Amino acid sequence: MKKFIHIDMDCFYAAVEMRDNPKLACVPLAIGGNSRRGVLSTANYIAREYGVRSAMSNYHAKQLCPDLVIVPGRMAVYKEASNQIREVFSRYTDLIEPLSLDEAYLDVTDSTACKGSATLIAQQIRADIYNATGLTASAGIAPIKFIAKIASDENKPNGQFVVLPDEVDDFLAQLPLGKIPGVGKVTLEKLNLKGLYTGKDVREKGVNWMQQHVGNFGVSLYQKCAGEYVGKVSTDRIRKSLSVEHTYEYNKTSLQECLDELPRLLEELVLRLNKQQLQNRINKLSVKVKFANFVVTSADQVYHELNTEIFVQLLTKAYQRGLQQPVRLLGIGVGIKNEPEQNFQLSILD
Repeated sequence: MKKFIHIDMDCFYAAVEMRDNPKLACVPLAIGGNSRRGVLSTANYIAREYGVRSAMSNYHAKQLCPDLVIVPGRMAVYKEASNQIREVFSRYTDLIEPLSLDEAYLDVTDSTACKGSATLIAQQIRADIYNATGLTASAGIAPIKFIAKIASDENKPNGQFVVLPDEVDDFLAQLPLGKIPGVGKVTLEKLNLKGLYTGKDVREKGVNWMQQHVGNFGVSLYQKCAGEYVGKVSTDRIRKSLSVEHTYEYNKTSLQECLDELPRLLEELVLRLNKQQLQNRINKLSVKVKFANFVVTSADQVYHELNTEIFVQLLTKAYQRGLQQPVRLLGIGVGIKNEPEQNFQLSILD
């Protein structure tokens, strides 16, 4: 029987800011850029009570919460805290699958810490994280990987939730389908139209019916709801692309205005490539444009090094598709050539 722990830091970026500046602890707080079109990275729990959420524009967030304090992110500080968190994980297991700076799966099946109790290991990890960083974390513990992720959200913030092996069947039967990773809003609406709301509904239909009416995703969903999908912690990942983008406070109204932004985007891309040591593995160049009407287009070309001329050509091509629509976002990126003989360990900083 597997033992999975999913650790999720509580409003991580905002928590770091509140730790470092106690004056921010009792006010609605969010992390984001200064422009009205900036996008929030996260918000503290006070701000969330007003409906403020990550990926929301600054402008919209301020409409919901006029007293919202928005501070710029300090990625170097967040990464330092993330390194400390990762070091804590490594005390208990080598099987770690980071999902972001503040979230990871751990497989503690063979861990001898805390007499092998996953529940006690999770408690100790959370205590160790607090002692090392002053930050709180929530945890989910389960014999099935995706259930651990769902469970970590049950007692937030600064709590944990355990689904024991003999509780899995009832937990899955009552589970709203929208809580299952991979079931987004649109998919959920389609499932609801077919009379599917909980794990029990899926199981009662059976795998053949799910395949016939929902397709291959229906088979996968049935396996999860039936407890047949255990999952495994993946410690390796090969990066396939790297990109940078920027949303502008004021729309770009001409091709030349867009082209003028290329040097700054290219400089940022070079810095990231150098940091990841990927300059020699480029196999494609790409450009992304989002217009004022929120239509997104992209253009790419096979090439093996950064080339300003090609980025100019790709941006020109993408811009012309907008038929003179103003531009609100520009991005450039590269494809990364895989090297099968190497496995690249996923850092929690990715």
